[in-house]
Amino acid sequence: MDLGLKGKVALVTGGSEGIGRATALRFAAEGATVALCARRAEPLAAVERELAAAGATVFAFQGDANDDASMARFVEQTHQRFGRIDILVNNAGGSAQMPFDDIDMDRWREDVEVKVFTPLRMIRLVLPHMRAQKSGVIINLTMSAAAAPEANQMPTVVSRQAGASLAKALSKELGPAGIRVNVACVGKIKTPQQERSAARKGLSVAEHYERTAKNVPLRRLGEPEDLANAIVFLCSEPANYITGTCVNVDGGLSGLL
Repeated sequence: MDLGLKGKVALVTGGSEGIGRATALRFAAEGATVALCARRAEPLAAVERELAAAGATVFAFQGDANDDASMARFVEQTHQRFGRIDILVNNAGGSAQMPFDDIDMDRWREDVEVKVFTPLRMIRLVLPHMRAQKSGVIINLTMSAAAAPEANQMPTVVSRQAGASLAKALSKELGPAGIRVNVACVGKIKTPQQERSAARKGLSVAEHYERTAKNVPLRRLGEPEDLANAIVFLCSEPANYITGTCVNVDGGLSGLL
């Protein structure tokens, strides 16, 4: 199936590893130009080389998605290079999960900054370009658990659900401008964040994955490519009538339809 992404310009935040890296590679495989940003220079350069070796047109920008000036430069330099911005994937940010009593106000502010204000920042920066084109696609990433939170999952379920609500409201406002907004709801995915979680628990990565998979109906963790496939489809021409929705990519983990 031709996804109609050849010549499109896709911005991916948090693009140096895990889901961001897989998404960038998937866009490139469909013929899209990829602009990605991340804080750490070495992993970012590695992905840039990987994309270039595959024949992709790529722009890698080292910057902090939490910083207004840095992201303004990223978006402006992308537009200067390629003349358009068609897709934004808001991927930056981790998932802190702990009991409510263990979270101080500074941690709450930090989480809301990353999960709410960072997507807001990026959307505000790309919207003038998308409006001028009368087209565009925005994808926010959240957790499938955010729609049906369990105990000890704060602060991330709160801030992630805010990101989903932002996408829903924006889909109503931006639809008349030809801009679609959707949410990819993440389940248990094999990422460096999961590997760091295993280390904190004193488990090998294999042991951690085996234990975690017991709660997933498909009895396995997803690969980053599983999520990348869904994200890229939502940005494609065959999905051009899909907006304002959340797509669970979680192996059946969510209790909600």
